[in-house]
Amino acid sequence: MGWAIALHGGAGDIPRSLPPELRQPREAALRHCLQIGVDALKAARSPLDVVELVVRELEDHPNFNAGKGSVLTSNGTVEMEACIMDGNTKKCGAVSGLTTVKNAVSLARLVMEKTPHIYLGFDGAEAFAREQGIETVDSSHFITPENIDRLKQAKEANRVQIDYTQPIQKVEEEEASLPNGDSQIGTVGCVAVDSYGNIAAATSTGGLVNKMVGRIGDTPIIGAGTYANSLCAVSATGKGEAIIRATVARDVAALMEYKGLSLKEAAAYVINECAPSRTAGLVAVSATGEVAMPFNTVGMFRACATQDGYSEVAIWPNESCSCD
Repeated sequence: MGWAIALHGGAGDIPRSLPPELRQPREAALRHCLQIGVDALKAARSPLDVVELVVRELEDHPNFNAGKGSVLTSNGTVEMEACIMDGNTKKCGAVSGLTTVKNAVSLARLVMEKTPHIYLGFDGAEAFAREQGIETVDSSHFITPENIDRLKQAKEANRVQIDYTQPIQKVEEEEASLPNGDSQIGTVGCVAVDSYGNIAAATSTGGLVNKMVGRIGDTPIIGAGTYANSLCAVSATGKGEAIIRATVARDVAALMEYKGLSLKEAAAYVINECAPSRTAGLVAVSATGEVAMPFNTVGMFRACATQDGYSEVAIWPNESCSCD
């Protein structure tokens, strides 16, 4: 048994033709956030602290669809959501509909620790944030020029979509047959386990480009986008409605608990057999330090490290994804 950590910056139709100016900042951010998590685990921080710390960093990075980089609703506004869960106690907290909270994952943790509830949304969540003195900013902080362009493109195409990585017309022929012809990234998340088997998961997102105001995705729903128990911790990413229908995160844990599958067997089964093709990916760790990062999309921005010295940052499936 040893510590392990895995994180993601979204799964979707990420073309191999992704230009360096789009790929490299995200890879650098994954490496940076991975190192933050590794350092925290080595410093004996709790897995709950680690996943919150890493997801906060990912939220502050404008090239991911969470926090600063959150995509826009059909009204041109942001509605962010997040979830955090402790595996040993199954305590959890979730938030939706945030418009001014700088780091949604930290408010989710406060919901878990400071209220008798699990889930707060919209005006109630914003009021709770003010009550707790958590950092808030003007909603314009989250609205980037890139996301204004993404919303315009989605409206012109009359569709709701996961964040994209390059203009549709530039997607090469090999990706032209993908659903809607667009390339996608999305949600951020992190899972971690320490050398004692303590385990936690956290996920954060801005949702879907051009989503209806008030739409809630899989991220804050326990058992769909986020789950942790004494066996494993899971953070999912992709098309939220598909992930909710497949109860992706909980099913990984259930297959381990009830069928005796290993983490990798359970995660692979859920992604390849339960979630519809080209809709989902996840990162997961087990209480024994195993890591899994399967996806059924073209790619998934992902990274992991384990106590035995293995580390990885990758996007596409032909890159090494074994973390044993």
